[in-house]
Amino acid sequence: MGVDPLIVPIVVLVAWTLCVMFWMAATRFGAMRRHGVRLKGARGGRGQNLEGVLPDEVSWKAHNYQHLMEQPTIFYAIVICLVLMGASMPINWALAWGYVIFRILHSIWQSTVNIVAVRFGLFLLSSFCLLGLTVHALAFILNARI
Repeated sequence: MGVDPLIVPIVVLVAWTLCVMFWMAATRFGAMRRHGVRLKGARGGRGQNLEGVLPDEVSWKAHNYQHLMEQPTIFYAIVICLVLMGASMPINWALAWGYVIFRILHSIWQSTVNIVAVRFGLFLLSSFCLLGLTVHALAFILNARI
């Protein structure tokens, strides 16, 4: 049995999210060591407690990782719905890949350069792809005999 092409962008975005998690951890631990922040004996801390303690460039990776825990959850849900409804078709494959590509570009941009206007543009482009997927799912439901 083959893999539905609409599932592949989900797996790629999950893999990318894990890459960002490891990138964030490696960057944070190195910066913490350089700035004298120690985990030994630390109690009840949260990542956001490092804001203002570590350089902004270090926090950008954590901010992006958090963003990958937010809107992409809707992407995962709508793509799985499309697959389950039998609505896996080339237009949805293109929209799903567009979403993933724009999210990866957004991650790289936010984690390195972080000029907000460009980052927002990438976010909007990915959101339009997500909107397209959602409209296609709604249209599929409305055209189906329930």
